[in-house]
Amino acid sequence: MNNLLRQLKAEVNSWACRREPTFYIEHTAAMTYARNMFFDHPLIRRCREDVLPFLNDGFGHGIEHSKKVAIEAGALVMAECDRWGVESCRNMALCAELAGLIHDICRMEPDHAAQGAEMSGFILQDYPLTDVDKAIIAFAVRNHEAFKPVERVNDPAFAFLSGALYDADKFRWGPDNFVTTLWEICDYQEWPLEKIVERFPTAIDMVSAIKDTFRTQTGQAYGPEFIDIGLELGRHVFRRLKVLCEEKDCAGLTLTSEIVF
Repeated sequence: MNNLLRQLKAEVNSWACRREPTFYIEHTAAMTYARNMFFDHPLIRRCREDVLPFLNDGFGHGIEHSKKVAIEAGALVMAECDRWGVESCRNMALCAELAGLIHDICRMEPDHAAQGAEMSGFILQDYPLTDVDKAIIAFAVRNHEAFKPVERVNDPAFAFLSGALYDADKFRWGPDNFVTTLWEICDYQEWPLEKIVERFPTAIDMVSAIKDTFRTQTGQAYGPEFIDIGLELGRHVFRRLKVLCEEKDCAGLTLTSEIVF
């Protein structure tokens, strides 16, 4: 059993590495700019330190998740710079990355998006940002959850930045769900394999339902591919886990109790 599960996780990682989403290929410049900003901009570096105590790696929405969301939210903004002008776009990318770092700081709390938006004001209170910048970040954080009503807003910049954060977060519902998040959540919850297999079809349905919810033009163009890759990978994992439970007695066995990562 140990070897089979280790092999499955290795298969998942290997397979995902061979399926690079088109967004990364066609928007290399935007990704490079966003990645450089994430590591080099003083406000991003400061925020990375400030949010660290609030991020929970054990539930699949921790440091690495926030890093990816921040960078790709910034890249989504940069991919549509023609709409805003260079300077406005760069400032919006900065706000998008700050929002990405902050969006899940209250992930373990009820109504975590609203609480995270409120907490953003506390974290950013002494940052050299305008009141509008802070408001747009809070708005984006407050509206990043899937399958929840989105606040109406008349300012197109608010709507766009909120959409960029949402889309970057939902890109994670693709391959990341089954390469990283599944294993981290199962570790945190200590779910037995039989429970995972039981819940898997519902999880697949939820991932599939996200395909039509992307908000920005770029997200709508590339987001569904992320989801399709994740669905293909997820169905493979489900089939393998189901076979394991049919061939072996997996009652009480967790993914992580039998695998040394």
